[in-house]
This record gives sequence, structure tokens and C-alpha cells, in this order.
Amino acid sequence: MTKSVGLDQSLVVASRDQPEESAADLRVLFTAHASYVWSTLRRLGVAPSDLEDLTHEVFVRVHAHLGEFDGSRPVRPWLFGFAFRVASQHRRRAHRRYEAGDPERAEAAADPGPLADERLAAEQNRQLVLEALQAIDLDRRAVFVLYEIDGVAMSEIARSLDIPVNTAYSRLRVARGEFAAAVKRLKRGRR
Repeated sequence: MTKSVGLDQSLVVASRDQPEESAADLRVLFTAHASYVWSTLRRLGVAPSDLEDLTHEVFVRVHAHLGEFDGSRPVRPWLFGFAFRVASQHRRRAHRRYEAGDPERAEAAADPGPLADERLAAEQNRQLVLEALQAIDLDRRAVFVLYEIDGVAMSEIARSLDIPVNTAYSRLRVARGEFAAAVKRLKRGRR
């Protein structure tokens, strides 16, 4: 399930110091890719209560580097690099907040489409994948998510994460093993 993220005023305020085209580019980029950044942050282990703030943080940083983007490259791996760094910094922070979910938001996010048992099975599978992803070291998880879930080419992953291609392949190999072991362990624990 993707989350719709509204345009935050901090993005508008941050864009006042830049030319009008830069603010327009940022709005287009945000509108087209906020859901992707949101999902990426979630896959990287960001708590649901922090997703909106960190999604906005990613786009504030993107705005600062918008002029550096090479238009001949795909935008999603470039955005993933920002999301990865924001998630990494967030995880290293000494303080951690634990907040109760907002019940009104939870009701608004309910999907009336599939049947209850189908939603339950899908949610259990999604939770299994998210828990298994948590078992993978963040550096390896980044390569795993980009390659296995987002379908990004390994050369682009290496470039986005600023690592050698062979290192990226090595991280993917280890991450695949860790993911498979985590899924197996989690399934055993749920029986």
C-alpha cells in the first residue's frame, strides 16, 4: 500500500531562495515520486510514525542538489541514494521516539477493495517481508531493495550508493542469504 504524501510548506519555504524553475521541478518530482520515497524509507526500516517527516527531509535534500542531477540517468536510484542516507542518519540518532498510531489516520488508510481474508494474508506477507528485511544489515539491504524489489541495474546501484560494482554484487549475494534465512526463521516462529 502506498501512502499519499501532501506537499509540505517546508518544501515551499526551502524553495524560495532558488529560481522559480527549481521550485517547479521540485514540485513535479515530489508529486511523481513521493510514494516511491515513502515506500523506500519503509523498506529501509523507518517507523510509520516517521515516514512523512523523513519523506519531506529527503525532498528538502533533493532540492539542495537538484542542479546536480544528470538527466540521462534514471531518477529513482538517485532518489534512493537520498532516502538511504536519510534513513541511515535517522537510525544513528541517539533519541528514538515511540508514538501510538493515530486512529483517524488508520481508518482513512483502510482499503475497501479486497476481501478481509485476502487483506489479512497480504498484510501478513508484507509484514514477513518487512521483518525479514530488518534482519539484513542496512548497507546490504539497500542493494537488495534496489535490485530485487525496485529492479534497478547493478551498475546504477553502485553509482547511486557510491560503491564498486563488485561490492554491490557481494552485498546482494549476502543479503539474499540473510533474507532467505530470516524468512525461514520467521515462518518457523509463526507456526
